[in-house]
Amino acid sequence: MNNVLDALRAAHAEATRRVTTGLLNDILADAQAALQPPATSGRRLKIYYATQQAVQPPTFVMFVNDQNLMHFSYERYLEKQFRKAFGFEGTPLKFILRERKKKDE
Repeated sequence: MNNVLDALRAAHAEATRRVTTGLLNDILADAQAALQPPATSGRRLKIYYATQQAVQPPTFVMFVNDQNLMHFSYERYLEKQFRKAFGFEGTPLKFILRERKKKDE
């Protein structure tokens, strides 16, 4: 019984973890330096920055040039990098992509 409660407490702690924007963007920059996003039709995804929007589940908003350029495999790669850096064991991660507005809009 104690093992189940301990696992539940650990999963709750992971689900409510907050990551500062600065640290999150450091890990994101390292991940992009290690593996660039794939090019699609001659265009490459650019991730300008990310921030954690919510907990339970941990939700991250990434500001990008074109959300259609995010391939599922690269999103999975970023999830693995975030898990390696911050844990988040036993909880799903949610990513929201937002296109940065152009200056003339």
